[in-house]
Amino acid sequence: MTWLVTGGAGYIGAHVVRAFRNDGIDVVVIDDLSSGKAEFVPDGVPFVRANLLDGAAVREALEGVDGVVHLAGFKYAGVSVQRPLHTYTQNVTAMVSLLEAMADKEIRNLVFSSSAGVYGTPKDEVVTEDTAPDPQSPYGESKLIGEWLLRDQAAATELHHTSLRYFNVVGSGDPTVYDASPYNLFPIVCDLLTQGKVPQIYGTDHPTPDGTSVKDYVHVADLARAHVAAARALESGKTLEPVYNLGSGTGTSVREIMDAARRVTGIDFTPTEGPRRPGDPSRVVANGDLATRDLGWQNTFSVDEMFATAWEAWPKN
Repeated sequence: MTWLVTGGAGYIGAHVVRAFRNDGIDVVVIDDLSSGKAEFVPDGVPFVRANLLDGAAVREALEGVDGVVHLAGFKYAGVSVQRPLHTYTQNVTAMVSLLEAMADKEIRNLVFSSSAGVYGTPKDEVVTEDTAPDPQSPYGESKLIGEWLLRDQAAATELHHTSLRYFNVVGSGDPTVYDASPYNLFPIVCDLLTQGKVPQIYGTDHPTPDGTSVKDYVHVADLARAHVAAARALESGKTLEPVYNLGSGTGTSVREIMDAARRVTGIDFTPTEGPRRPGDPSRVVANGDLATRDLGWQNTFSVDEMFATAWEAWPKN
């Protein structure tokens, strides 16, 4: 049994690769390294450096493969507003290229890395799979279109698929793999503390217990195992739901993250405070009950453990 991981040199993808190997499943990686890092791919894993728009390279990577975990794409929601055509090309056109290659190779199983971005800023404080999608960026729209592509391709062929919608992925399951995104809270805090600077909280007047926004943080190692469970289920012929939320159901506030950072690092700091950013919701968390039922999903890390693993992996030089 061999699975292709697209985007397998990225922060999340590299953890998925390791989770598959730990479960005894062989893996092939395809990644153009636009945001991934070649050193994140473990030794001994076949690696094709290419963009999914390169159909010949995709077909090469799919040789002898039984299924695909599709994580590759342009993932910066804010930047996607300024670069909509790039976002759609990398997230939609490239997915069409992948699905065409899979159909040619008669590969029928696909786990798609979708996003909580499909919900936009939901009115429901606890999001379920029944919450109506309302994406508010080209990134979120492209992920929803990706789900539609799977639905329609499955109706036309024997494609078996599921999409995993997740929120804020944090931490590290391997000290050599870290989140390098310039837009995510954990790496921002790690970077500032490493430089001897003080992180900032945006918005302290939210209607939450401590006044800061509450979001759903899931550890990347737990997330990676959910992809393995989904792949195993599809491979066995089990029918899965078209989408699953991977969330804690509770959430963590920004101030709680700052407190965890202080405890874990031993750096005594008081975050500066600024006004809310436009459109920043006060509380958004996801109900993961369906994923627990079908995939054995659970968030197993405390907030301190999440930050501790992120800090351990963060490059200090």
